[in-house]
Amino acid sequence: MHSIQVRAVSKKYNIYDRPTDRLKEIVLRNKRSFHREFWALSDISLNVERGDSVALLGPNGSGKSTLLQIVAGVLQPTKGSIGVRGRTTAILELGSGFQPDYTGRENVVLNGIILGIPEKEMIRRLDQIADFAEVGDFFDQPIRTYSSGMIVRLAFASMINVEPEILLIDEAMAVGDRRFQLKCLDKIRELRANGTTLVFVTHEPTMCYKYCQNAVLLNGGKIVEQGSVEQVVPLYEKLMSEEGVVLKKVFVQASA
Repeated sequence: MHSIQVRAVSKKYNIYDRPTDRLKEIVLRNKRSFHREFWALSDISLNVERGDSVALLGPNGSGKSTLLQIVAGVLQPTKGSIGVRGRTTAILELGSGFQPDYTGRENVVLNGIILGIPEKEMIRRLDQIADFAEVGDFFDQPIRTYSSGMIVRLAFASMINVEPEILLIDEAMAVGDRRFQLKCLDKIRELRANGTTLVFVTHEPTMCYKYCQNAVLLNGGKIVEQGSVEQVVPLYEKLMSEEGVVLKKVFVQASA
């Protein structure tokens, strides 16, 4: 059974050269266009099976994060549709939704409710989350008193310790020091072993081989290849190598 179905999804942004151009369109009621269209994604279709682990690969600007945010429900597609089955947590911009005047404890409960998790269940998991985040007595202090590292650790802990059926991660593994990063990776490995569907954006081939069965290679908002990690990762490395050569040539020409 599919955990995630992406059907012919495209995402368009209107690009304005000047802030006043947007205002002109509003005043003229869109009778005249002052923008350029940018398609971050073009006709993307893929299925992720329940219990599968998939890496989204591609150069910067290829549409990886946009696709993940659409799957997470943070963005709406311009065209196409998304089907997601199962309790989903998304580790995107860690801590961005925390309320600074609420305590860590209050933010964790609120975050769970937003995810659709019953308050009683979140309260039952509080000790587990606090222990994983390693914030100590600060758990009952306002978030505004936290260091940035503490906020990120608490956000990660609150997302990953609620037994998600689907876990979405966008380049969010730079969490705390190396020891804490390994702790997070161990937790992800545990979730995967227990059948959690995993989709994450990464630039690291090593992460793909360690944690994923399959991969999707994006470039220019389109799928270049999808299949097993062994099939897709070498194509990604080749693409990045070719892009590096092009950038080096541009740099040399600009410096001449």
